[in-house]
Amino acid sequence: MINFVKKNWVFLLIILGLIVYIDKRNTILPMTGGGFVTDSVVSNKMMVRNTVAPSESTNRLVIQDTSLSLQVDSVEEKINEIKNKTTELGGFLVNSNLSKPDGVGSGVISVRIPESKRSEAMELFKKLAVKVVSENVSGTDVTDQYTDLQAQLDVLNKTKIKFEEILDKAFNVTDLMNVQQQLINLQQQIDSVKGQQKYFEQSAKLSKITIYLSTDDLALPYAPSNEWRSTVVFKEAVRSLISNVRNLGNMLIWVVVFSPIWIPGILVIRFAKKKLAI
Repeated sequence: MINFVKKNWVFLLIILGLIVYIDKRNTILPMTGGGFVTDSVVSNKMMVRNTVAPSESTNRLVIQDTSLSLQVDSVEEKINEIKNKTTELGGFLVNSNLSKPDGVGSGVISVRIPESKRSEAMELFKKLAVKVVSENVSGTDVTDQYTDLQAQLDVLNKTKIKFEEILDKAFNVTDLMNVQQQLINLQQQIDSVKGQQKYFEQSAKLSKITIYLSTDDLALPYAPSNEWRSTVVFKEAVRSLISNVRNLGNMLIWVVVFSPIWIPGILVIRFAKKKLAI
């Protein structure tokens, strides 16, 4: 087997490259047709909106988003404690995830807390940690968007009233049907605008807090300092070694699984070479 691989190593590399290429296409293509395109479009729209000059409204509508990175002794226990404390504060769970890659427990949980109790919740969550690795608070001012939605709503309501007046005076069946269809379309637009307004209002009242938890601080999202730490370097080196060994193992598995394809191909090529040589 070893001699066989030595003689045909070039062909094996080509087959392996094709396998990796096919695997990447199967992994990436479905994703590009899904949510990523939508997210980028939404992100672009938000960027355009944020470039609009702010209004002079004194009652600003600000959506607060907070993130914490906490090193804990037990990820599963702390996630449950966060859920309980969130309920006690009048909030609710958005989503949570728990995993244990490489034997290191890690997880993430997102909750919504009433804005008036956000500071209290942050202090409670920090007390659950062995170490607070990082904390980030960001606010998005949606006052201008909310004001624009209200202006759209006013125009839609006025237009609806006009069509209702036309409907009262219409006698022709065709005219009645056309006006009713316009009223239905207007009502749908009004409901959509009201839904967006409600989303902004609820998001401003309920702050979103995302907590990243792990028993290993290196598994948490944070910006490391420039200080040199030998333990950090050692852990990163061990993880890199494990990752490379796993990649090598995966590569060998792919080669073995696809052997019914590349072995006959090599045999055919060798047979053809012998025939040509004769």
